[in-house]
Amino acid sequence: MLRLAVATDAETLAQIEAPLAERGIEADHVTTTERAIPIGEPSGFGSFDVGFVFPPRLMEGGVADALLDVPWVNDREAIVRSRNKAGTLARLERSGVPTPESVYVSNPASESDLRAAFERFEPPVVVKPNSTTRGIGVAKAGDVDSFLGICDYLSLVHDYRATGDRSFLVQEYLPAARDYRSMVVDGEYVGAVERRLPEEELAAGRWKHNVHRGAVAEGVELPPDLRRLAEDAAAALGIDWLGVDVLVTDDRALVNETNARPTVDAATKYEDGFYDRLAALIRSRVS
Repeated sequence: MLRLAVATDAETLAQIEAPLAERGIEADHVTTTERAIPIGEPSGFGSFDVGFVFPPRLMEGGVADALLDVPWVNDREAIVRSRNKAGTLARLERSGVPTPESVYVSNPASESDLRAAFERFEPPVVVKPNSTTRGIGVAKAGDVDSFLGICDYLSLVHDYRATGDRSFLVQEYLPAARDYRSMVVDGEYVGAVERRLPEEELAAGRWKHNVHRGAVAEGVELPPDLRRLAEDAAAALGIDWLGVDVLVTDDRALVNETNARPTVDAATKYEDGFYDRLAALIRSRVS
């Protein structure tokens, strides 16, 4: 039985544990945070053949990586590449994958530069930190004063010396876009969900479609062009296990973000053979 180290003990582990066991892969959690780890004692993590996704905290992940000494399905480079939202958009654009109009801001930026960024768009605009997940810190500004106020708060955070990422994105707001999370395994589309807010939440003025913020993810069948778009995004980034967020309007389909640590949902939301492909990808790392 191949042993798979999973660094996050959450929904994904619960979903993949039994299907992978049926395919000869034992998925087990390794705790990399909130503990004391003697350097040079790999037995503190146990013995594994391969890692799933590099741990979420990069410093602790570096220690776990050294002590486990295993190949990863998604290694540190893949995680860092996907986590950098602006860098991801730049790579996608260079490869011809359509993305929302965006401006990358590195603090400290002058007020004139910020005003110029805002004026590129028809308000409102979306402001999002460059390296957060789950919709954390994402805001919407309908006028330049509100926008500059949000930028002021970001500047206060970025003034703290320990802040690693002092950048953010300004993007066009697409209020009527449908929001899909596609899954790509080893270059092939394997399923998608549409993320929707309940009607009562929309009526209350909510607009973020993050599942962790109350949206519902429903399995959908995507047309071939949207499947290819997700596959093109994964190919452009060179990441084998990837969630690709696609926004679809009446006249455009755009890759908005990617996630190299995607949450695995119920098997009914994926194509037949999803776990066969995932198991094959895991095995490929040790072959």
